[in-house]
Amino acid sequence: MSLDLSAIGNFIQKGRKHYNMTQAELATKLNISPQSVSNWERGESVPDVALLPDLACVLHCSVDAILAGGNVVNGYRRYVTFSQMCEALSALIRMGELLGRDHRVYTTIIDAINTSMNTTIEDAFADPNMFEMWAGEFLIGCIRNGDYVDPRDVMANMKSSQWKEYTLNLLDELGIR
Repeated sequence: MSLDLSAIGNFIQKGRKHYNMTQAELATKLNISPQSVSNWERGESVPDVALLPDLACVLHCSVDAILAGGNVVNGYRRYVTFSQMCEALSALIRMGELLGRDHRVYTTIIDAINTSMNTTIEDAFADPNMFEMWAGEFLIGCIRNGDYVDPRDVMANMKSSQWKEYTLNLLDELGIR
């Protein structure tokens, strides 16, 4: 596996900024020089192997996530985001618009979701709160199927505190950080 120093540096920088830390503050937490952090973020070097667990702890992610530059994380099926789940739900809405809500393919998909989940998913199409709840439900399904979800993505993009807390607790239970 070859490392993409630029992607790793960008990932570290985004994580640091997400937690409102300066390079100097991150360096202090890791007992290194601010210049080292700067070199990582510019893609000129990578953190020493011995620092990776501590860096992962500070950035609330896995060592794999750092080394993959935030991309696909080893040990998981794939990397998914909350916005992708919103996009998937929007695709269902768009399918109804394109095919017509009475089209057999569309009704089969909607009926299957409604039956298997004992719900009426189309209610979510017009209600932003229900839309987010369904996108969260899709995300939780992906997590349970072995996909990696970055907790920072959940914290930054889910608005509902109830769904955010539930999803973060699930990630924590599964050891996903």
